Amino acid sequence: QVQLVESGGGLVQAGGSLRLSCAASGRTFRSYAMGWFRRAPGKEREFVAAISWRGGTTDYAESVKGRFTISRDYAENTVYLQMNNLNPEDTAVYYCAADLNYPDLIRGRDVAYWGQGTQVTVSS
Repeated sequence: QVQLVESGGGLVQAGGSLRLSCAASGRTFRSYAMGWFRRAPGKEREFVAAISWRGGTTDYAESVKGRFTISRDYAENTVYLQMNNLNPEDTAVYYCAADLNYPDLIRGRDVAYWGQGTQVTVSS
C-alpha cells in the first residue's frame, strides 16, 4: 500500500515558479514509477511528467518541456515537480501518481495510486 500526499500548490503570477512535493508512505516507494498529472477546469486529466523507479528515465508533456522538471529523493520518499515560467494555462489541480508499470503510468491507465491533489493557480 502506498499513500501519496501532495503539497506546494498555491497562487503565483505568470512567469513565476512553484515546486510541488509528493510524499509517499510505504517501504516500496523506490519500486514505483512516479508521475504528475493535472486537471484544469472543464478539461480532462492530462499527463504532465513521469520518472522511472530508478530515476534514470523521465518523460514530459510537450506543453511543459523545458519549463518543468521532475525528480525524486529516495531518502525522503518524495517526488518533486519544479515548475518554472508558469503561465495561466498551467492552472489546474495537480495530482501525484504511482505505478509499477512505467508505460501505464504515462498513459494514466489503471494507475495504482493517486494523491488527493494540490491546486495551482497562475494569474496573468
